[in-house]
Amino acid sequence: SCRTYQAALVTRTMSAFQEEFNLAVEVANKLPKASNEDMLEMYGWFKQSNLGDVNTARPGMFDMKGKAKWDAWEKCKGVSKEEAMQKYCEVIKRLSA
Repeated sequence: SCRTYQAALVTRTMSAFQEEFNLAVEVANKLPKASNEDMLEMYGWFKQSNLGDVNTARPGMFDMKGKAKWDAWEKCKGVSKEEAMQKYCEVIKRLSA
């Protein structure tokens, strides 16, 4: 039926996103040292892809690294899992070019 086809298409599309994302994660782990800004951008999109919107309190004032990471994730708030995966892949493609 049409609904079955649509469901299969959505599943296939999601699985294609997941495959590209998984490949980007592998590539990211092999990249030479990136700038802190790039690392935070990757972190934010990675967290949004896996967990959705930020779900923890912002770290305290003495945890500078934790706050920077939290802020990077917070910038991605409201973005769908699929779009976050795509954004992550775009960052990795840019950094590996």
